[in-house]
Amino acid sequence: MVNCPLKGTPNVKADLKSVRQILEKRLQEATSSKGLSDSIRIHQVADPVDRTQEANEREVAMQILDRESALVRRLRSALARTNDGSYGVCLHCEEEIASTRLKAVPWAELCIRCQERAEDLASQRERISAFQDRLKAA
Repeated sequence: MVNCPLKGTPNVKADLKSVRQILEKRLQEATSSKGLSDSIRIHQVADPVDRTQEANEREVAMQILDRESALVRRLRSALARTNDGSYGVCLHCEEEIASTRLKAVPWAELCIRCQERAEDLASQRERISAFQDRLKAA
């Protein structure tokens, strides 16, 4: 197992404690948005325009909930990594994640190089999916 890059710094315990506090605070903020789940409930409305607007609002609320639940998973994972000593290590290439990246995104799972590759791959998949959808529609 690769060691946590913070272990080489003089104030390791203080650094990890600070990171944990940041992660825990952000986790608390992310899990306190329970009001969004109410906005995805289906309400009976007679007007077709109102139905369309409510459907659009539900879709937006579901996208926000998806994004927040992914963030909660990343935050919990980062907290677990602070406990097991692997915090700050890229989950893909096992190289150290730059401290500037960790300061900007304390729950980062990947180094910037691997993150860029992952985003490029996701973008390619989206383009392929959109292309396949256009083929099906034709």
